[in-house]
Amino acid sequence: MEFVKPALGYAVLWPMLVVFGAALAGVLVEAFLARESRFRVQVVIAVGGLATALVGAVIVATTLDPLKGADDSVQAHGSITAGGTLVIDGPTVVLWILTLAFAVGGVLLFADRTLEGGVSAFAGQAAALPGTEAEREASTKGLDHTEVYPLAMFAVGGMLMFPAANDLLTMFVALEVLSLPLYLLCGLARRRRLLSQEAALKYFLLGAFSSGFFLYGAALIYGYAGSMQLSEINEAVRNNASNEPLLLIGMGMLAVGLLFKIGAVPFHAWTPDVYQGAPTAVTGFMAACTKVAAFGALLRLFYVAFGADRWSWQPMMWVIAILTMLVGAIVACAQTDVKRMLAYSSIAHTGFLLTGLLGLQTLTDVGPNEINSLQAVLFYLATYGPATIGAFAVVTLVRDAGGEATSFDKWVGLGRRSPLVAGVFGLFLLSMAGIPLTAGFMGKWAVFTVAMSAGAWPVVLVAIASSVISVFFYIRLMLVMFFSDVEPQPEDVEAGEAGGGVATATRTQVASVTTPSLVTTGTITVAAALTVVLGIVPGPVLDLIADAGVFIR
Repeated sequence: MEFVKPALGYAVLWPMLVVFGAALAGVLVEAFLARESRFRVQVVIAVGGLATALVGAVIVATTLDPLKGADDSVQAHGSITAGGTLVIDGPTVVLWILTLAFAVGGVLLFADRTLEGGVSAFAGQAAALPGTEAEREASTKGLDHTEVYPLAMFAVGGMLMFPAANDLLTMFVALEVLSLPLYLLCGLARRRRLLSQEAALKYFLLGAFSSGFFLYGAALIYGYAGSMQLSEINEAVRNNASNEPLLLIGMGMLAVGLLFKIGAVPFHAWTPDVYQGAPTAVTGFMAACTKVAAFGALLRLFYVAFGADRWSWQPMMWVIAILTMLVGAIVACAQTDVKRMLAYSSIAHTGFLLTGLLGLQTLTDVGPNEINSLQAVLFYLATYGPATIGAFAVVTLVRDAGGEATSFDKWVGLGRRSPLVAGVFGLFLLSMAGIPLTAGFMGKWAVFTVAMSAGAWPVVLVAIASSVISVFFYIRLMLVMFFSDVEPQPEDVEAGEAGGGVATATRTQVASVTTPSLVTTGTITVAAALTVVLGIVPGPVLDLIADAGVFIR
């Protein structure tokens, strides 16, 4: 076999290369710069790299080459590069822009040092056992793990590569590049370290299993099609290649790896524990950015490689979408912790996005003024991200003496003590619930419309019912914030030593809102503005997504 040097299209790849370059620069900063000087330099490198890549993605979007279909009309834009392993087309660049925009907000939350009294939310010395003298000493000295910034940049680089992958092996490499830094970031919380480390371990172990499923599925698909390239897999499916069971088993195993990453039922068990235990800034970053990248890869895999065999995988996706929506919405009703409630809300939103995935139709079945399923899912991701990052940013502000206060009883009367913060958080909840004039309503309208057009009306009915159920737990938290009063709890009698007991009267210690830095304030403000604007004027964003075209096959 002759080795052919791959041609790299630097003109379209450079935004992704900038992110990886910033990650490597961050590693060098950790190696050669004094500890007290690292924070500012790391923040500048990370935010500067993401902003540069974001501008670059916009530039690349305007310079993609048009590709014409059989009827001489332009149906896609872009090119295949890096020896056929990466495809930079319109949907890829849209996913890049969304990922980078949300990543900027996430990294800015990383950089807030006002909430923890001059230090970040990350552990001072991750190797120190919780509760030991080494941990107390690191906390006293105000030590900080600035390695979180290059880790985040490597994760973002993997997220950019994931939806651009044009073969299964590259997709697997991208999956690991984005996942491994997230495992570490989840275990670096400064407070409640045992909970954070437990979350990281669960995420790592379950993630390792899902990666194994993905890799084994890729091997089976290679045995079926004789190639890892998505276009050649598509040709094998279209030509009715032999050994149909190999295709179905391989397809199912690939789906397990990707459905785990988006938190779909029954691969969702990690989501509430990780969302609760990870530093809240990491939770917001992960909830928005990872979902964009993972859904981009899922769309490319099932539309490009397996689109011709959609009658085989759509029934499976029907069941998963229905279970995901119902489990997410129903279990969220029983939660009394804000972060866990948002985690199950995220699971429900995964089901809504899968509803859009089920709207796959041929281009001839979609009218000239209708949106297709790809555009609907991309728009839903654009509406979901700002509300998610904004909501978790607000969670970082509500604190008591022990740090972040995420229990519902600590949020009692928050709307009276801090009406602006509670009002903004209420706006994000209303958007997630899909209330009209918010971005979430338009996102749900888009995915429900395409699914209904494709004949998936039973899934849409379940989606509407799940949306109604979800209104309950969103409104319940708003009632806690705005319409509940702080009341004293009954006396708590504690058993004393032998010979007597001590009765101690305790009262509910409600949380207060800590004044954030400008970076967190700016992130919340931009997220709230986007939530309102996309709900009132969605047309320009829908038009831009429509102009991106379809995936290159």
